[in-house]
Amino acid sequence: MKTIQNQLIAAKSALKSIAKANKFDVLHGIANSLLNNSEAIEKANQLDLEAMDKNDPKYDRLILNGQRIRDLAKSVQHLANLEDPTNKILSSKKLNNGLLIEKKTVALGVVAVIYESRPNVTVDVAAICLQSGNVCVLRGGTDAWHSNTILVNLIQKVLEDQGLDPNCVQLLPTDRELVEELLTATKYVDIIIPRGSQSLINFVREHAKVPVIETGAGVCHTYVEETADLDKAAKIVANAKISRPSVCNALDTVLLDKSIAQDFLSKLKPYFEEHQVEIFADESSYACLNQANYPYLQHAQEEDFGREFLDFKCSIAIVDSTDDALAHIANYSSKHSECIVSTDETKIVQFMNEVDAAAVYANASTRFTDGGEFGLGAEIGISTQKLHARGPFALEKLVTEKWFVTGDGQIR
Repeated sequence: MKTIQNQLIAAKSALKSIAKANKFDVLHGIANSLLNNSEAIEKANQLDLEAMDKNDPKYDRLILNGQRIRDLAKSVQHLANLEDPTNKILSSKKLNNGLLIEKKTVALGVVAVIYESRPNVTVDVAAICLQSGNVCVLRGGTDAWHSNTILVNLIQKVLEDQGLDPNCVQLLPTDRELVEELLTATKYVDIIIPRGSQSLINFVREHAKVPVIETGAGVCHTYVEETADLDKAAKIVANAKISRPSVCNALDTVLLDKSIAQDFLSKLKPYFEEHQVEIFADESSYACLNQANYPYLQHAQEEDFGREFLDFKCSIAIVDSTDDALAHIANYSSKHSECIVSTDETKIVQFMNEVDAAAVYANASTRFTDGGEFGLGAEIGISTQKLHARGPFALEKLVTEKWFVTGDGQIR
């Protein structure tokens, strides 16, 4: 019977090795290896791309071209220069009995990440884990197997060259029957992070015995309030949808105050038309867009709200008020990133205080929800839950706490 137990045992053992690593040298070694092997990475990636339908929304996520490899290397170099989040004294006090009690940050331990067609995640997670003193086991999707394999091989070679245990970073088989073994491996794995579709996250949440931090699905709304600068609003909405529709911080639903709906849609139309964005419109917005002869128009169904499109598609609904917009978001949001475009400070404050999401925006594209954009370096994903980490799950959150108590013979 096939099992990953030996890999998990090796990962637990590798924690001793990473504790001794010169992390700066390791990460710069990984960055240099990516740059020096760019052609081989692209060749492996091409094998994965050839097996995927170009019309699949995941196709763009799968691509590793020269520019993306250079960006990955740059991200790893940036991480190398960030402060190690471990061994920070969070509190220190001396009791009347002479005991010194300190609380410090320590690595989580063995971090397992389950993700889909994004080979860049392989490098990001490995680098973040290494810099924070963690070991990682990676379960990528079959779609990216060739890409993930060469990336992990390159990382392991750097670890070996620097005298470290290559099992600090491991790629697990993609066999579905092995996923449940990983999810229940409480003896070897300290935390599991699913990154991907809502169905993946739900499966992990329902079957895991190992603690889970959720990242991934983003159903993101932009609400254009009646006082908004409509030219500015059209650019914000267009950027949120068009700049890279396959990522989790891309826009999925536009909400419009009824008083400005017609004027706003006339300003948005040329942006969306150029990129052939398919709009799933409620009855009121359908009438506006149909009158404007928008060519890529569908009647919205109930399932088109709360839907993560990951493509040049979005839904639009017209609302009567800010309260209605807030109610719509509360009903359909995945609690990732939500935006209001407005010049009314009272409405902005109300929106940002009442919306329950990891990131809330006023007058800016939701595309900024990203560890790098927030100045945190690379990220494992965007956490949409409330325990331990919320928002960009980056270097600073890959730690836990440990109490250090020093005495001189005290007894109780």
